[in-house]
Amino acid sequence: MNRGVFVTGTDTGCGKTHTSMALIHALRDQGLRVAGFKPVAAGADWHDGELRNDDASALLAASGLDLPYAAVNPYCFAPAIAPHLAAAEAQVTISFGSILAAFEKVRAASDFVVVEGAGGWRVPLGPGLDIQGLALALGLPVILVVGLRLGCLNHALLSEQAIKASGAALLGWVGSQVEPGMPRLQENIATLEVELSAPCLGVLLHRDTAEAADGTWAIATGTVLGR
Repeated sequence: MNRGVFVTGTDTGCGKTHTSMALIHALRDQGLRVAGFKPVAAGADWHDGELRNDDASALLAASGLDLPYAAVNPYCFAPAIAPHLAAAEAQVTISFGSILAAFEKVRAASDFVVVEGAGGWRVPLGPGLDIQGLALALGLPVILVVGLRLGCLNHALLSEQAIKASGAALLGWVGSQVEPGMPRLQENIATLEVELSAPCLGVLLHRDTAEAADGTWAIATGTVLGR
């Protein structure tokens, strides 16, 4: 059985956190202790003496585990800009070694870890480092979140191509409607199902909440767990 998954997306704001929370809830419904993990986050405010990112906080709340915030988000930066720029401004060097050490501690406290990346697959994290390299270093299979909006077909096809070319194991993709009232929504989903070689694990519509795991997600969790 897989003990974790890496959630990446076609872009920033495509629904990675929404999807990660839905997956956490669905796996918890199966009796698993599930942790969310956000290695790098840019865009944060001060709370109780530490910077906290809303997405990382949402993952922590969804997990229900008694873990300190810093455990699930080792690198957190205030400005909502590209993470490598935020790190440079803070004079911080992102280290895969530090992320891997934090990840192992979270994995030891849980049965399964849902890791959420930053932005898309090739987002830089520093000199010679990017999200692709981080996913490969963690050794986790990948779920691609496709933000369902105009332009998603090209973004999805290029992202799938890049993930597969890297050698990462792509479990499948999830459609996440980020544009309310998107024209030809179902037609776009049908096109993605034909054009993408990876299977569709589920579709989260704009009205759905992360707490509402439907039958589609029951199927998806079987694939995610490697059952």
